[in-house]
Amino acid sequence: MKQITVGKNDAGQRLDKFLTKAFRQLPTSLMYRAIRRKDIKLNGKRCEISTRLAEGDVLTLYLPDDALETAPPVYEFMNASRKLEVVYEDEHLLLLNKPVGLLVHPDDREFGDTLIFRVQRYLYEKGEYRPDEENSFTPALVNRIDRNTEGIVIAAKTAVALRILNERLKNREIQKYYLCLVHGTMPKQEDTLTGYLEKNADQNRVYISDKQGGDGARTIATRYRVLEAHDGLSLLEIHLLTGRTHQIRAHLASIGHPLLGDGKYGTNAINKGTGFTHQALCSYRLKFAFSTPAEELQYLDKREFSLKSVGFAEDFRAGRIRVPSANADKLLSKNGKIFAKSAKINEKTRKK
Repeated sequence: MKQITVGKNDAGQRLDKFLTKAFRQLPTSLMYRAIRRKDIKLNGKRCEISTRLAEGDVLTLYLPDDALETAPPVYEFMNASRKLEVVYEDEHLLLLNKPVGLLVHPDDREFGDTLIFRVQRYLYEKGEYRPDEENSFTPALVNRIDRNTEGIVIAAKTAVALRILNERLKNREIQKYYLCLVHGTMPKQEDTLTGYLEKNADQNRVYISDKQGGDGARTIATRYRVLEAHDGLSLLEIHLLTGRTHQIRAHLASIGHPLLGDGKYGTNAINKGTGFTHQALCSYRLKFAFSTPAEELQYLDKREFSLKSVGFAEDFRAGRIRVPSANADKLLSKNGKIFAKSAKINEKTRKK
């Protein structure tokens, strides 16, 4: 027999979801059977699979000890670096400046040093995250950006904050702005680009079309504003109206203006000699614009946060970044059609 008191970060979850997280050795079939047979009780009474837990609830589990075993604590996040640039912090959340080259989450090839592990280590060493006292919650990232994109990422310290921020992000009540350098001169000073994006997971890339393609194609909208243009490049501010994988990179490349340094959606030929081996892209500004009540996070409404400086933007404005080839415009014009063509959904490629 084992008793658990539901904590603040566990409240609001369905009973079955909570038990699955809290006891990873507990077979699902045994859990459901135990609930039906009243071997799992809530506050001494029968409960349902879908029962929502509240802070202070007491769960009693009359189950074999081996089904309730928990693995000894091994805090993998302690292998992560302590290096973390905090843009803003309060009791509910962190805004972090992720550097180029750092993964936000572990993947099949890299596990140890990621942004989320750095966050967890940071909060653990501050005493704000105590894994041994949490039944199911861990601090989590709300948004993500590519390894070679830099900029602001939101981390939730509590389950309540994570739920609210995820909802606001989904409802587009958190506005995201990026700075980027693109090849060439934009056709307009500002514009909103629209289209359809389809992801190819096997290739780890996306394809853009002005017509809806397969069932997986999703609508995209990307608003840009030219801040400065010279030396074969343009500095843009991007307002991401929809947040899809590689949206900015693929969308701009599809109209013949790939990001500086982007070899995936551009070509390495036009980046040669610029010193950039990764995309010049930074998530530099966030604005909270709630259209619905945000409960504990309402104080964030209308607040805006931005990075004090973005290296490639400052270097470009100072004339330290330029396309060295005298034929850059000609090369871009020649390849512009190639970028646009390659970014459109190709039926044969999509089926591979």
